[in-house]
Amino acid sequence: MNKKLKSTLASFLLTMVVATTVNAQNTDTKSAELLDALEAVNGGYTALDAKKDIQYHYVYDNFAKGKDVSIERYIFNGEQSWGSYEQHDINLLPGQKGTAVQSLVDNKPALTLEGKNITDPKAIGGTVFLRKVNIYWFAMMYKLKNPGTNYKYLGTEKVGDINYDKVSLTYSADVTKKEQNDEFILYFNPNTHLVDQFFFSLPAMGVNKPILKMTLTYETVDGLLLSTVRKSYMPDKKGGFVETGVYTMSDIKFNNGFKKEDFLLN
Repeated sequence: MNKKLKSTLASFLLTMVVATTVNAQNTDTKSAELLDALEAVNGGYTALDAKKDIQYHYVYDNFAKGKDVSIERYIFNGEQSWGSYEQHDINLLPGQKGTAVQSLVDNKPALTLEGKNITDPKAIGGTVFLRKVNIYWFAMMYKLKNPGTNYKYLGTEKVGDINYDKVSLTYSADVTKKEQNDEFILYFNPNTHLVDQFFFSLPAMGVNKPILKMTLTYETVDGLLLSTVRKSYMPDKKGGFVETGVYTMSDIKFNNGFKKEDFLLN
């Protein structure tokens, strides 16, 4: 995935982090049933919020393009976010050596490199998007009932041995405040009730149909189902897909007792 596409992907993710309440605005009966079944399995955002906070090891691997490797920490109340990068080849200060630390506390960003404050506007802007994008990717399956979400059942499609229920997800412009909103097609596994994969669009890049793909592998951690391995794909000229990245969470620990003051860098 090239730098421009990744940047655009980050921008659309930011628009989806609109709230943490759990009422969808518009859905049909079948889609609502699928969303309710997922929530019954993973507990919904209430179950996640009850864990208070989290720390995990995160590897964002774009293969030959390099890796970002970080320790991620979030406080769910207020979505306070902190990350310490031991390797940052892609999204954060690429080409610069040393430990980089980001934080976003009460929507105020901060960034240091080897303990020294970084004030470059571009780097600070990158801090805002990474802190919000990373917590969104972590919590995505717990935020599908956010305000402004609109669902439409699309029928079934067999992938491998599984006949998936497909649901279109769009966002209301009056909530996202965007002229163009991204579209998803979620694939609900009828056996587990989880979303095993989804397709998405990127209108800002001229990708107006949901043709980009993400697959998800889950793990149960402290009673919660988390998508600890995600893989991204782009369509190729032969009608197939090319894998563009693997994003892995490990060493996950909830209820660490973090306070937002712990995330402040200045």
